[in-house]
Amino acid sequence: LRLTCQPNFKTKIMDLQPYYKLVEEVIQELGVDPANTRGKNPGQWDLYKGSAPVMIDIFEHDGYGYFQCLAPISLIPEDRKVEFYEEILETGHKLFGVGFTKFKDKIYLKALRETDNLDKSEIKATMLRVGNYADEYDDYFKNKYFGGGERGERGERS
Repeated sequence: LRLTCQPNFKTKIMDLQPYYKLVEEVIQELGVDPANTRGKNPGQWDLYKGSAPVMIDIFEHDGYGYFQCLAPISLIPEDRKVEFYEEILETGHKLFGVGFTKFKDKIYLKALRETDNLDKSEIKATMLRVGNYADEYDDYFKNKYFGGGERGERGERS
């Protein structure tokens, strides 16, 4: 069995406008004016869930369309890296449909999928999931590793 980087089940996407429209319809359903959330480039929107910024992207890569929902969670503590990374990995195991990623000196919460068969219900569920998790964990990790004490301020999940 040989896997390739570009699965052949995807349809090449030329026009991302229908997906822009879906994202903006969801943003409107959430009670926010999409025009106020648009980023500097087409296919980018910036929202907040509590204290957490949530970035939405519809983009093309190598001829394929993608939907991404991304939220910065925390800087990486220089003095407690091993403990921090271990907790990030253990926490990530408990989450549904998202994962922690590292880019440069930050940890992000990320959901990414192809735009094939993407619909409003999945866009909305993903945006809410990333936003809710990000709002919970940005405070938790910042408090625990950058000034809030050993336990942080979040109750454990079962």
